[in-house]
Amino acid sequence: MPKFRTTLEKDRDEVAQMFDAVARRYDLVNDMLSLGQDRLWRKQLVKAVAPRAGQRILDLAAGTGTSTLPLAATGAQAIAADISLGMLIVGKDRYRELDFINTDALALPFPDAAFDAVSISFGLRNIADTVAALTEMRRVAKPGGRLVICEFSTPAKPLRGAYRQYLTRILPQLAKLASSNPAAYEYLTESILDWPDQHQLANLMAQAGWKRIAWKNLTTGIVALHRGFAG
Repeated sequence: MPKFRTTLEKDRDEVAQMFDAVARRYDLVNDMLSLGQDRLWRKQLVKAVAPRAGQRILDLAAGTGTSTLPLAATGAQAIAADISLGMLIVGKDRYRELDFINTDALALPFPDAAFDAVSISFGLRNIADTVAALTEMRRVAKPGGRLVICEFSTPAKPLRGAYRQYLTRILPQLAKLASSNPAAYEYLTESILDWPDQHQLANLMAQAGWKRIAWKNLTTGIVALHRGFAG
């Protein structure tokens, strides 16, 4: 079994255990449930991060490393970090060229100003204290360093009713067919519906000290990219 550095002193919390349970088929199921849109969203994330050769990038909630791989392909030193050891084990089996670390986003094991950029895809809403996590991300970013968040958000009004129906009725049924742990996707629905909208997330980033905050809607706002810079 691959070895991982770890800063976690306790057993996996409930969310980490849930992701451990779905790790093996996680990327496949996500691709199916998003109708392939997740690939386009991740491409937009890389474009927003704008990695360059030699830069250090921390990719949080990286899971199996699917989001980290294209960052590293630019020549940047990209580190895949996640609280779920199960996800990292699957990732290391697939992408042995990547650096993986098992850690908590609320207590990152890095010195201040260690990274040119921090990214997090579809994981911020799973962290218990959003502002504390954003503050920790700012701590490890260099002055002028950037944060890019790719996360589910609030779509345009004409689509909201249909989107809610998809999340509450269709997605759970698809998850029962495709996933080994359908309950994990019930949590997914709840976490998306409870998540702040674009303006609210920008305000949380500002509370954590990020500057020059902007966002871009993807797929009419079903997903949004937020970017900010460390002061």
